[in-house]
Amino acid sequence: MYLATTGRRDTPAPPRTGGAGRRVPGTVLALGAVSLVTDISSEMVTAVLPLYLVLGLGLSPLQFGFLDGLFNGAAAVVRLLGGYAADRGRGHKRVAGLGYALSALSRIGLLLAGGATAGIAAALATDRVGKGIRTAPRDALITLSSPPEALGRSFGVHRAMDTTGALLGPLAAFALLWATADAYDAVFVVSFCVGLLGVLLLVLYVPGHQPAPAPPIQAPRRRKAFTALCDPAFRRILAAASLLGAATVGDAFVYLLLQRRLDLPVSWFPLLPLGAAACYLLLAVPAGRIADRVGRRLPFLYGHLALLGVYATLLAPVGGPALLLLVPVLALLGVFYATTDGVLMALAGPVLPADGRAGGLAVLQTGQALARMLAAAGFGAAWTLWGPGPALWAAVSALLLALAGGWALLPRNPSGAPAPEEPGAQIPERRTA
Repeated sequence: MYLATTGRRDTPAPPRTGGAGRRVPGTVLALGAVSLVTDISSEMVTAVLPLYLVLGLGLSPLQFGFLDGLFNGAAAVVRLLGGYAADRGRGHKRVAGLGYALSALSRIGLLLAGGATAGIAAALATDRVGKGIRTAPRDALITLSSPPEALGRSFGVHRAMDTTGALLGPLAAFALLWATADAYDAVFVVSFCVGLLGVLLLVLYVPGHQPAPAPPIQAPRRRKAFTALCDPAFRRILAAASLLGAATVGDAFVYLLLQRRLDLPVSWFPLLPLGAAACYLLLAVPAGRIADRVGRRLPFLYGHLALLGVYATLLAPVGGPALLLLVPVLALLGVFYATTDGVLMALAGPVLPADGRAGGLAVLQTGQALARMLAAAGFGAAWTLWGPGPALWAAVSALLLALAGGWALLPRNPSGAPAPEEPGAQIPERRTA
């Protein structure tokens, strides 16, 4: 039997030994499989997109930054609708499935667009809208199917599976371009077929309803849009994530800077994301488990220090073999995502009421994405007007200021439950009768 010592009764203690409490929920694994397959589909296109638009169609960095930021911003706004619809009773699975289906259909749009910029823009907008619709309901399903003290682990497992798809997608795109003599249409067709497989996996293996674990302290609230903004802890998390997002240069710019700095052959460009994806894959689960043990605030902030290292490495006068620049940039970028992506969702999840979880996470993701939209457009403008060097220096300065603001804004214990290392947070001991 268990004899608990004194302490908070509304905070479930993490299990100390193996067993069912340490297993990853089946819903998380099913969603991870869906994300893995879908990311193969999406990353096949994403890997070749900057190359296709900037080097193929001749867009300037300013135009590319504006388009990339605009589409991500549109997805961020749609995210609010997806989260609100999921919380209003239409079902997290149904809303997420709509988003996955739209993303798959966007590949057909790319195929039919040919070289027309307007058609490509419409197809990319459809893809981003689909991603925006599905993200918050999917992450809400993860939080609703996992115990609060293991959210970091659950998100780590999901993001690791998701990143496996991100790792395989560019490889598939590279192999197809090599086998078909740079036929982008082949990439779009295969991407569409793989995307449909992801939708089928969602329909067959993801449960439609999840029992919501009781939040540590939250009182019942009426379900309203933007209810999460009434919570002071959530507002501080949102402000910190948005501030740091406004100083985040998009991955596409990092890869374009690497290609320009190293003068890599364009045929190797789709392989650049693989290094970051491999590092993310290796670190996602350990980073989530560490965040569960020490708190999620510090890993999130330290991850942005890794991003600062990416910018600094790109500015450093590194000579010699290309690997001296390539390896640290891609490794640090992987560390950044492993310690921030799922960790932020795990940080905010326990703050939100169960019946407003998808909407609250959508608000958080929207604020961060809109800030990154401004960062992408701003960096593209700075690159066009000043050149890549001064633009990177501006990004370093902005990120340093954002880190100082994030340190001050992020609550140390947003859920109200004592951290494991704090006095008074005693763990029940296992005793025999």
